[in-house]
Amino acid sequence: MPQLNKFTFNICSLSSFYNEINLPSNEDIQKTFRDFNNKEIIYWADYFPERRKGHCRIYSYPYKWKYYDDITNHFPGKIFIYVRSISLYDERPFEHEFFLRIAESFPLMEELFVRNQKQQINKPIEKSKKLSIIKYPSLKQRFLNNTCIDYHEQFLFDTKTSLPFNVRVNMQYGLVKQVTHNFTSNTTRSNCAKINFANLRKQMKFPEYSDDFSTGKELFRKHIKDYFPHTQID
Repeated sequence: MPQLNKFTFNICSLSSFYNEINLPSNEDIQKTFRDFNNKEIIYWADYFPERRKGHCRIYSYPYKWKYYDDITNHFPGKIFIYVRSISLYDERPFEHEFFLRIAESFPLMEELFVRNQKQQINKPIEKSKKLSIIKYPSLKQRFLNNTCIDYHEQFLFDTKTSLPFNVRVNMQYGLVKQVTHNFTSNTTRSNCAKINFANLRKQMKFPEYSDDFSTGKELFRKHIKDYFPHTQID
């Protein structure tokens, strides 16, 4: 294509054809695009042994899309000023430093989806040192439905994260109850006070909770309402 002056692309592949041995190398990909002298080409790959699938992603940089899906621990970084929605997935745990890197790479991120059931390995080490507080200044929605308890701690502990005001969250009620020590912990209180909507209601099971469908009013335990003073719980 000798007349082609500009080629912007974003290619993602998830296939059982790839394994840890035959995943294309960065050198192979760079050779394929050796004639693109005016473009930076970024490539990274991962392999998920539980799913037995290989994941490859290649794109031109600067990245122009508003979304970036299925980011793993092998994410190479850089700044993505156009991206507003991202999703994270891996069969290996996401540590605190990974989330710090994500926040720095996506400064205007508004939506964050996290899928990871693997417990963090570095938590015992982190308890003995002061962590950098992660901030998400533009975040509007955060989804943690398909995660273990460590990621609820990651986003609710004020020693790890400072949430923006008026953020909407999807979390697991049972895990939130554990992380907040039955809605009494001061470590999670400040971030919970910044939430304006929490999708928790369907998982609540206790006698004091009821719906008054005739009036549209919902009755919750007082200590839960006090813990989420600005939150609509659904």
